[in-house]
Amino acid sequence: MLNRGLDKQELLRIVDAVAAEKSIDKELVISSMESAIQKAALTKFGNDNNIEVIIDRESGEIKIKKVLDIVENVEDSAREISLNEAKKINSKDELKVGDKVFEELPQIDFGRIAAQSAKQVISSRVREAEKNRQYEDFIDKQGQILSGIIKRLEYGNVIVDLGKAEGVIKKDELIPREILKTGDRVKAYCYEVKKEIKGHQIFLSRAHPQFLAKLFFQEVPEIYEGTIEIKSVARDPGSRAKICVHSQDTSIDPVGACVGMRGSRVQTIVNELHGEKIDIIKWTEDLPTLISESLSPAEIQKVLIDQDNKRIDIILTEENLSKAIGRRGQNVRLASKLTNFEIDILTDKEDSERRQAEFKERTETLIKNLEVDETLGQLLVSEGFISIEEIAQSSAENISKIDAIDEDTARELISRSKETLIKEKEAVAQKLKELGVEESLISLKGMTQGMLVILGQKNIKKLSDFADLSSDELIGGFDEIKGKKIRIDGYLEEFSLSRKEADELIMAAREIAYR
Repeated sequence: MLNRGLDKQELLRIVDAVAAEKSIDKELVISSMESAIQKAALTKFGNDNNIEVIIDRESGEIKIKKVLDIVENVEDSAREISLNEAKKINSKDELKVGDKVFEELPQIDFGRIAAQSAKQVISSRVREAEKNRQYEDFIDKQGQILSGIIKRLEYGNVIVDLGKAEGVIKKDELIPREILKTGDRVKAYCYEVKKEIKGHQIFLSRAHPQFLAKLFFQEVPEIYEGTIEIKSVARDPGSRAKICVHSQDTSIDPVGACVGMRGSRVQTIVNELHGEKIDIIKWTEDLPTLISESLSPAEIQKVLIDQDNKRIDIILTEENLSKAIGRRGQNVRLASKLTNFEIDILTDKEDSERRQAEFKERTETLIKNLEVDETLGQLLVSEGFISIEEIAQSSAENISKIDAIDEDTARELISRSKETLIKEKEAVAQKLKELGVEESLISLKGMTQGMLVILGQKNIKKLSDFADLSSDELIGGFDEIKGKKIRIDGYLEEFSLSRKEADELIMAAREIAYR
């Protein structure tokens, strides 16, 4: 790039050509050349020197100057100069100690080694600028569908030529059983653009739920214009998907608009996804209706919602069970992802058996702890007194409203309940002492003795141990392992804490433990 006897105008023509070819700033190319010439000059005049190179942006003239600091006592002659000597170089300006003086050096001829070295500097800077430019170009395209030509296949991954850069579709981001070949044009969703030392990487996906959403964005003008909103998407790539849509305009049917005339719009998307079946669901604020629609074609009898724990119990007939669950649990799994609720499906028979089991268990607890007969125990549970705590906290007046229970009996029930709770508390305190649970954790506001026993048994005995936990570890959650949603049990799951309550407990522990 730099040779002996380089013409000034030729230098500027090279700058223009490189800037245009690589789509980078002309100023960056010139500064790269200045660095390259500086490196060559240091080789010729000595690396101990402080040398500055300036290329005139208009004429292309190159000036090489040695920079010297004016000092009282010169210790480094390569970089320092006395005031008297400085005035010999520059007599026009009023110089003083602490200023700099510039001594112009002769132009240098670039020998083969110096020219090669300069070329490497320029090439390196240009490559770096090109990578930065490409990164800036593609970071704005994150979250969009990109189209390119398949360049090659590597260990199951697909390398896509996007024009000015390459993207990669990892093996697990491909649609299962999809056959792609070198030279094919392919569309994919850009879910991440990562900047690394060796350059940027563009990660693409055809399995991502947002790939489906963006395809609808392209095919349905009402979505593009914002009249119809995509609320949520769930996919089993290559098999089945559910998409929930809502129209801002009540006169427009969002499902019909997405399907298109004779199914033309949705069929285009199905073809792109190699036959993936797509359920289009109309969004509604009425959660039971939304859940029922999400589990179509099953007919739902009852929907029981636990908002705090994001759980839903679905009650239906035996005939509808297989329809709701779907093949290999696909239908209920997608409905769960779509609504962001954990869904449990029970037949009406199973629901009845569960209720009977709960009734029996609660009755037996009251019989055992309050020393009452079965009839009285059943009567209390059926009237809503399902725990000893509720009886202890109630009044004799409220309990005596139940037929066959007078005020004296009610007071006796309350007294026995309180005695039972005191004994349980003492037993738990002894248990915590044996487990070695520390007082700082015991005294944490919101923590019950039952919770403390479970934590102690799990070897979580210090406040700092508890502070290091996550809410999922407390209340349970789901994790994706090799594309499968796996249920993770929580330490305190049986206490029915909401996520908000779990977060508040952990944050309170952290504030005390780490202050």
